[in-house]
Amino acid sequence: MNQPNQAPGTPSDNEPTGFGQPPAYGHPDHQMPPIEETPATEFQDKTWGDVREQSRQEADTGYAPGEEPAIDYEEHDGPAVIHTDSAVKDGLNKCERCGSTEISLNVAKGTLRCHYCRHEWQEASAVEEFDLDTPISALDGITIGSGSAALVPGTDEVVSFKCSACGAEVVIDTEHAMQARCHWCRNTLSMNQQIPNGAVPDAVLPFSLPKDEAVGRISKFANSRKFFAHRKFLAEFTPENVIGVYLPYLIVDVNASMSLQGMGEHKLRQYTVGSDDNKRTVYDADVYQVARQFDLYVDDLTIESSSDKLNIDTSHNTNNIINTIMPFDTKNIVRFDANYLSGFSSQRRDTNVDNVSDIVLRQTRDIGRHQMLPTLRHYDRGVRWEQEGFEVKGQRWVSAYLPVWLYSYYEEKRNGKKLLHYIAVNGRTGETMGSIPINNRRLLIASAIAQVFGTIAAVLFL
Repeated sequence: MNQPNQAPGTPSDNEPTGFGQPPAYGHPDHQMPPIEETPATEFQDKTWGDVREQSRQEADTGYAPGEEPAIDYEEHDGPAVIHTDSAVKDGLNKCERCGSTEISLNVAKGTLRCHYCRHEWQEASAVEEFDLDTPISALDGITIGSGSAALVPGTDEVVSFKCSACGAEVVIDTEHAMQARCHWCRNTLSMNQQIPNGAVPDAVLPFSLPKDEAVGRISKFANSRKFFAHRKFLAEFTPENVIGVYLPYLIVDVNASMSLQGMGEHKLRQYTVGSDDNKRTVYDADVYQVARQFDLYVDDLTIESSSDKLNIDTSHNTNNIINTIMPFDTKNIVRFDANYLSGFSSQRRDTNVDNVSDIVLRQTRDIGRHQMLPTLRHYDRGVRWEQEGFEVKGQRWVSAYLPVWLYSYYEEKRNGKKLLHYIAVNGRTGETMGSIPINNRRLLIASAIAQVFGTIAAVLFL
């Protein structure tokens, strides 16, 4: 029964409250909710403006203050870097025995030689020094040598530093050289520390093929093609003008996995049906579902890192010749020392890793398909791939100078077009390939004669 002057449904002071209905404020049984204290560290280095901004952001997201869900973000710290120029100083590169700076490469042995005491030595192996021989299967993410880091736009090509012998200011134009002489004390100064313009790589592969042997190989190449060579080229051909050039490359190891699925056919028999002009060959074949999945480890894939050599425009140059003299024995690269460049020319790297990544991935996929071919011999009528999966797990990049003996000839044609021809010799293996200007009239005559004899032979043997 309800008490007088009390609204129905309202609990009296002597009745217990209903379940889930706490006593009203002012009631003897009313209890204040517990106060949540925010740790003092939560407000460290924060201002009232920060607090208000946080409240505004939480309100914009539709959550009450303090109720915004915690979100874990994946952190990207960029590629791991191998510091290949650590403990290296610019300036004097002295002979370890007598202290002379008159040092150059002994091409026959691939060692550095002091001009005074004749002492010879070689820089440490870059493969061992920088742990480049660790298993490719263990690569995870991207690792780069510090000499392969992204180029900084606008970095000066002319670098100056103090001679550590006499203190004079010495300037090196890294576009054309890596060494200079101090104009006061005459010591040879070298640029060894890496600057972000691509001038100093992680490693170098020294020349081991002498110039006279390169000249002989170039002469032999041109003479074997002189019948079709342009007469002006033959008159001006001087193989002694060959120059030794260190060209910039990026060397990359790739840890990847690849999968393919498709349909393959194996021929059972073939036979002819019909008669006379209606004959046709019929093939019977079994059709199979074919799938391949494998891990792919690519070791020392070598990519040009000079934009003008990457530009293969056969109407203006014969840069593709450079690719035909590969591979180089890149396992023999040594830690970079500018003394290896003494007496040779060199070209700066002007291409970043990101610029050639697509080329590397495309070539890696091609390598995978090629290595898979021996497993498909049963399908003698071919395999049609319908699905392909490709995942790169890890990459390791280093920049290196690789040696090339180069002969160039600039051809000016009658129609005004110009074409730069190269004859290139691998500075390690001696592999030679090139392009020479063609005597088009002689080539047409020879082609016509060959066609006539071919027609006569076909008529006689029918």
